[in-house]
Amino acid sequence: MAVNSFSLFNQPGDMNQKPNEDRDDPVATPDQATPASQETGAAGAQRDPGEVIAALAAENAELKDRSLRALADVENMRRRTQKEVADARAYGATNFARDMLTVVDNISRALEAVPEADRAGLDERTRGLVEGIELTQRDMLKTLERHGVKMISPLGERFDPNLHQAMFEAPDASVPNGTVVQVLQVGFTIADRVLRPALVGVSRGGPKAGAEAPQTGNA
Repeated sequence: MAVNSFSLFNQPGDMNQKPNEDRDDPVATPDQATPASQETGAAGAQRDPGEVIAALAAENAELKDRSLRALADVENMRRRTQKEVADARAYGATNFARDMLTVVDNISRALEAVPEADRAGLDERTRGLVEGIELTQRDMLKTLERHGVKMISPLGERFDPNLHQAMFEAPDASVPNGTVVQVLQVGFTIADRVLRPALVGVSRGGPKAGAEAPQTGNA
């Protein structure tokens, strides 16, 4: 059977055939802008320069306000920290010092039990014991003072309600009215605070010293 050679080379599956060779598809170029970008550019071009400047000025003012607030917070924290550190240094030993006052009082009572007039007749051993107690008292007071604790012994001074507590009034015309004539118990301060007020007796009936006599308090 004879085969038509012309029909074989014109079949749809012919390898030499290029069906898309003459196809002409449009290709977008980078210079072509999309409608959305064109609208955005048009909106930016139409924006009033005054509005832009006002918006930038408002943003700048807001950032400046935030910066100032942050600096103020840092400064307040720095001052608060400095005060806390200073208070810790000045008053850190308050509780310990207050507890030590009982020891100071007991040493003072031990010395008061042996008056100065009676010490001359003591034997050498007892006299040495008394001197040792006196030395202990002095060293303890010096140690407390190194830590900011100072004793208040206001005998003969003007009554100060901030430092003293009046326990009684004693008629005495020889001294100005309101003078401390007796100290029942010494007081103590730590830095600028009263650790314990001095318990005192105050004169009454003497010449005026420019202030009223203090009111009597109870222990």
